[in-house]
Amino acid sequence: MLIPLALAQFICSFAGSNMNVMINDISKDLDTTVEGVQLAITVFLLVMAALMIPGGKLSNRWGRKRCFTLGLSIYAVGAVISALSPSLGVLILGNSILEGVGTAMLIPPVYILTTLFFHDVTSRARAFGAISGMGGVGAAAGPLIGGLITTAISWRASFIFQALVIVTILLLTRRLQDPLPPDPNSRPDTSGAALSAIGLVLVVMGIQAAEVSGWLTLALVTLGAAFLGWFVVHIRSKERKGEEPLLSTQLFRNRTSNLGLVTQNAQWLLMLGTAFVVSAYLQVVRGYNAIQTGVIFTAATAGILLSSFGAERFAKRRKQRTLIVAGFITATAGIAVLLALVAGPPGVWAFAPGLFLIGFGSGLMMTPSVNVVQSSFPEDQQGEISGLSRAVSNLGSTFGTAIAGTVLVADIADGNHSYALAMVVLGVAGLIGLVAAAFLPSEHSPVTAPAEEQGSAPALV
Repeated sequence: MLIPLALAQFICSFAGSNMNVMINDISKDLDTTVEGVQLAITVFLLVMAALMIPGGKLSNRWGRKRCFTLGLSIYAVGAVISALSPSLGVLILGNSILEGVGTAMLIPPVYILTTLFFHDVTSRARAFGAISGMGGVGAAAGPLIGGLITTAISWRASFIFQALVIVTILLLTRRLQDPLPPDPNSRPDTSGAALSAIGLVLVVMGIQAAEVSGWLTLALVTLGAAFLGWFVVHIRSKERKGEEPLLSTQLFRNRTSNLGLVTQNAQWLLMLGTAFVVSAYLQVVRGYNAIQTGVIFTAATAGILLSSFGAERFAKRRKQRTLIVAGFITATAGIAVLLALVAGPPGVWAFAPGLFLIGFGSGLMMTPSVNVVQSSFPEDQQGEISGLSRAVSNLGSTFGTAIAGTVLVADIADGNHSYALAMVVLGVAGLIGLVAAAFLPSEHSPVTAPAEEQGSAPALV
């Protein structure tokens, strides 16, 4: 039952990081630049983040399995178009748009179904450990697998690999049953989806415009914030009218969940930001090819595998807050190690210790962060919180690539200086996540009954 769900998370995370090792190859083949490849990666992550909440709502209306299979199909079409793309524009259509839309439709059902299938904290930790662990492995192994395929065949073959994995998942889901019937009375909030998407797009565009003009960045970020503020006013208005908004404001009244969302955002910002910055630095500044860059990232993959495989044992022995705090401390220490490399000309394996620490720390906190958020709400709100949780995580990935990547790319010719600044940015994100994790309650009891039956919003323990 978990195999297709875990594979789906793996391939979506893989797609978010495997292009990092293809920067030089794609740039030459499609006659574009490092900034062009960064744009394609960022748009992919942004589309996922912007549409993840509507994807969670659609899973309630259409059914979780139907959304899952439809999302997989759209993703597969995007992968094939990407493999055949003659230009950057077509690559953005296939990879950034279609694969992003497909991911936004298929990922919320993964976490909703997992929450519905498993009820106690330990079994959920095991299930989320498998899924989140595969997500982490996909993100960390993306550079290695992408590098191997790119060097042995072509960067285009990497997208064919993704399509083949999707076909495998579709075959495995034939007997997967949806434990809840679809709710045809659920109406999508298209206005809310548009406002939130426009706001997020403008904010990310503003960040990437920093290398062009500070005033343009300020204008775009301010306009994006205005649209997001309009979105908040919109959903509150719909709630007062008794209508169903895109996102219930009740989701933000749970302190434990809010802190958990901050940790999710920070950990993916740190992990995907590091993947892009180190990959771009190694290829553009140090002159490494795709396979050399991918091999270096095996250290991060090993770290994630080691900590993810111990998720169930860790959950039994340590509190979730302890694991998240320990994860951020370890990952931030890894950033410090990578930052120290600018002091001299490091060998190829000098990056391994820092990447291992980031991978181990990410795997250590990934499962408890997801479990804290998902378990804070009853079954009737799993569609919303799953969409919000995945949106926040993917927004972290987007910010990691956009912010740290922009700092690096803005003056990549300067080499070590721009690399150091980008790593400092990622280190600050790790510290923010650490502070949020420290304020999580020491114990957390999952909510199993609808809020109405409890007489109030989900309790905090």
